[in-house]
Amino acid sequence: MNRRIRTLVFGAVPVLALLVAVNTTSIPGTNISVTVPYAAEGQGPTFNTLGDIDGVTVVDITGTEVDETAGKLNMTTVSVRTNMTVMQAASRWLFSGDNLIPIEQVIPQDKSEDEVNELNQQAFLVSESAATTAALRYLNKPLEVEVADTVVDSPAHDVMEVGDRIVAIGGTDVKSGGHAQELVRKKRPGEVVTVSFVRDDKRMDAEVILATHPNDPTMPLLGISMVTVPAEDITVEYNLDDIGGPSAGMIFALAVVDKLSPGKLNGGKFVAGTGTIDDNGAVGHIGGVVHKAKAAADSGAELFLAPRSNCGELRGKSFGTMTVAAVDTLEEAIDQMDRYANGKDVEGCR
Repeated sequence: MNRRIRTLVFGAVPVLALLVAVNTTSIPGTNISVTVPYAAEGQGPTFNTLGDIDGVTVVDITGTEVDETAGKLNMTTVSVRTNMTVMQAASRWLFSGDNLIPIEQVIPQDKSEDEVNELNQQAFLVSESAATTAALRYLNKPLEVEVADTVVDSPAHDVMEVGDRIVAIGGTDVKSGGHAQELVRKKRPGEVVTVSFVRDDKRMDAEVILATHPNDPTMPLLGISMVTVPAEDITVEYNLDDIGGPSAGMIFALAVVDKLSPGKLNGGKFVAGTGTIDDNGAVGHIGGVVHKAKAAADSGAELFLAPRSNCGELRGKSFGTMTVAAVDTLEEAIDQMDRYANGKDVEGCR
């Protein structure tokens, strides 16, 4: 058997699996497990979103002029180890600084590992879309909503196609993927809604009977996953494989803003951080923040951007010479970086 080590963009569940041979986790000759019902949570690697990994640009923007960047803007992760024996768990806790958490916090009892990984990957894709939306809104660039996929046997499956641009739902113009979801959620299962979209430069209107969401009988289901994309020829791609969860959203958005605006957003400094982001640029709470801050400090970061809602976990902790700044929005994160780069005080966790 192997111990599974996964890297999370925490606030979600594990994805990156590195298989490492260790002592047996079952009684020899049987299928009886001797693993403990806990996971070890610790520091994961950090990735510079302004740079490359294995020769591939992490945040790749095409279709427009991209400004030169400097310094670093690192997203941070948490590593979670599962399938451990008592001795392995004790070793992680005693010697590595990992925390032991109930396994249900990583893999809920009502979900299989494959289901958890799928949900985690979906959350990562949503965070990418939200990051693009928030960044382009900050830069006052026009946006459109595109169908990324349709759910088999859902109301939209035989009506809409990948690449369709959604322009209105129920007669209301759609502003973003999040806005489209809000418009659908205002309806009831069984209700007829008109979805307006553009395909091959032709506007189409389709009446769709909303289904019942499988996880909530009170919620309607249209059956599409959407991404918000630039209305212009700009394309934003995020090239990080085997990473999941929503908490890279803020850093992704900052990287897009840096590349599409003049000057060095981080002032050429080494900045790291974490935080979810929504279409409007609001920064949200994440898990594993102390491990992420320690990983940032160990990698040489000068400034760490953290959601203000995580301040309770960071307050009173020492991260060497690294400064911790508390933020609630994308705009505030940009302001904090500017203040730090110009030698001014930043607002920390008080």
